[in-house]
Amino acid sequence: MPINIKGRSLLTLKDYSGEEIRYLLDLAKDLKNKKRMGIRGDLLEGKNIVLLFEKTSTRTRCAFEVAAYDEGARVTFLTNSQMGKKESIEDTAKVLGRFYDGIEFRGFRQETVEQLACHSGVPVWNGLTDRYHPTQVLADMLTIQEHVNKPFHQMKLVYVGDARNNMANSLMIGCAKLGMSYTAVAPKSLFPEEDLVEEVNLLAKETGAIIQITDDVDQGVKNADAVYTDVWVSMGEEDQFAERIRLLSPYQVNMDLMKKTENEDCIFLHCLPAFHDLETETAREIYEHFGIQEMEVTDEVFRSRNSVVFDQAENRMHTIKAVMCATL
Repeated sequence: MPINIKGRSLLTLKDYSGEEIRYLLDLAKDLKNKKRMGIRGDLLEGKNIVLLFEKTSTRTRCAFEVAAYDEGARVTFLTNSQMGKKESIEDTAKVLGRFYDGIEFRGFRQETVEQLACHSGVPVWNGLTDRYHPTQVLADMLTIQEHVNKPFHQMKLVYVGDARNNMANSLMIGCAKLGMSYTAVAPKSLFPEEDLVEEVNLLAKETGAIIQITDDVDQGVKNADAVYTDVWVSMGEEDQFAERIRLLSPYQVNMDLMKKTENEDCIFLHCLPAFHDLETETAREIYEHFGIQEMEVTDEVFRSRNSVVFDQAENRMHTIKAVMCATL
């Protein structure tokens, strides 16, 4: 059956079928190959796209901009709008929808991106909210496809760390949609919300996916094809560093943990930025306050042959390009 998602928004992967996600991954592969062959596209020729940012970014902004330029679109990067200050989200959406063919939003509340989609009349893409990060998961799945020589339904992805943040939520949904085995390994106080787990388990029954939540590192990571982690403290939660370090230090991704997978080819993924050394201001501040040089992942794992984090970062561009081309 042909896939047609023109005019659709991407707010969460819950709104897309497994077939539609696979279609986007296949399109991303094709666009990636064309870029590497130097073939310039024109699928977005004449389109105008606005990137509406509340949170800082490296990969999301650059991926959207380069992807748009590669296919002929024009981009406005907007960080100083009146949205939510002097103008409502609804009114902002209606204005931007008159100017632009597509809107990307990166910010805090999931409700904001949903209101933009409801009122703008054009496709809206979620570049990150506190609850979901669907464009990142598309890049993650493309990366896993490239490095794990198995079909999705035979793969096991293990997420280690804060299992109720936007990345863990979105990975769990993505795995359920694609029929993958997903295990979240976290302290019980950082387990995902029960209502989301129930919802995802209903999806899993349809696709054959296996969803597990555990605080047992040894059992959780065993036989993993991919181990994934993220920062212990998300943007907006910086006052919680001490508590998160206490809770999550036993869940650091280090070589001992990678060996517990019993799979020497298990890949390591991280959506970045990662606190794996002292080469950033924030990492040095953390070291001064708490005396730790590495947080969610050790430098040894981050730089190991198992690490595919920079392939993963590049794939943000290719999968985002696929989303824009398919929906516009």
